[in-house]
Amino acid sequence: MTGASSGIGAATARLLAEQGWLCVLVARREERLRSLATELDGEIEVCDVGDRDAVEAMAARVLERHPAVDLLVNNAGMPARETYVEADLDLVERVLAVNYFGTAWCARALLPGLQAAPRGHLVNVVSVAGTIAFARSGPYVASKHAQLAFSRCLRPTLARAGVAVHTILPGFVATESFSQATLRRSRRSRWLVTDAATIARAIVRAVDRDRAEVVVPWFPYRPAIALHGVAPGLIRAIERLLPRRRG
Repeated sequence: MTGASSGIGAATARLLAEQGWLCVLVARREERLRSLATELDGEIEVCDVGDRDAVEAMAARVLERHPAVDLLVNNAGMPARETYVEADLDLVERVLAVNYFGTAWCARALLPGLQAAPRGHLVNVVSVAGTIAFARSGPYVASKHAQLAFSRCLRPTLARAGVAVHTILPGFVATESFSQATLRRSRRSRWLVTDAATIARAIVRAVDRDRAEVVVPWFPYRPAIALHGVAPGLIRAIERLLPRRRG
């Protein structure tokens, strides 16, 4: 479980632990990980998934302890709220490394363990932003588009090896890194925001029911995705109506 120190990752780990899973919690913040691991009787791996060498070293340690990996949840992610004109180029590179390459590197590094399991499952937590191009968060959106394409390509590839790939597409979720404070302040937009526990339940259901791709919540995001495909200009107009982030 990457990105396990807070938000969707921590909520998913708690839900899996309730169901009897042994969770290996992966993130950068060791103190947070140790606290959660104590609560869940799990294991920790301190790792920056945006660093390929660190990912490969982490995966080697995990596979030494657990040659078969039944479930990998690629959840680590970071925001980048600027447009492509405003964003620092180091941020553009970093968000791509964490959100896209981190997913690809973890999947490749832990693939031997997934293939060794009786039925391995790989969950990639992407975003509705991977399907709709919002200009205000251009670098983040691009990283999620790449992550979504990777996840979709991986499902038929790994099906031959008996590994199921599940893609989760959350809408706006209130977490520590993505507070959604601006949306929640406005009466016309606060209903768009969901919580980490809702996404965690969707992740577990997707694995249990072998769902390929899940949008959470279904409304209004699934219709918006379809609408973007046939009328992208209308989505641009809707984006202009959403409140702008302050500060």
